[in-house]
Amino acid sequence: MLLAFRSLNETFREVNVSTTTPMYRLVNGTLLRTLMQRTGTGSRLTVRELAAAADVSVGTVGSLLTGEQQSLPEDKAKRVSAAIGVDLLVLWIPCERAGRHAALSAGRLAVAV
Repeated sequence: MLLAFRSLNETFREVNVSTTTPMYRLVNGTLLRTLMQRTGTGSRLTVRELAAAADVSVGTVGSLLTGEQQSLPEDKAKRVSAAIGVDLLVLWIPCERAGRHAALSAGRLAVAV
């Protein structure tokens, strides 16, 4: 039984498909703060109001503003952008996986199978 489990485990390890959520890095906290002062609707958002509207914690918004935190998963980045009333790519830069970015920089692309 244990041998069969090990064999099955090795099979899955070889086919390991990543299901990680894409991450987005904030352009900068100053831009976020500026856009909070005048959102797409022309109103002002406080840290608490943005957190509630985007369904993220107040600490997350505060950390983004101070630079303590620089990235969020895609769904949260989209909610923050929508709450402010701007396009996702105005505030966020998609993060690449380090290995893929390095391969592209070197002029080659390694594909995991």
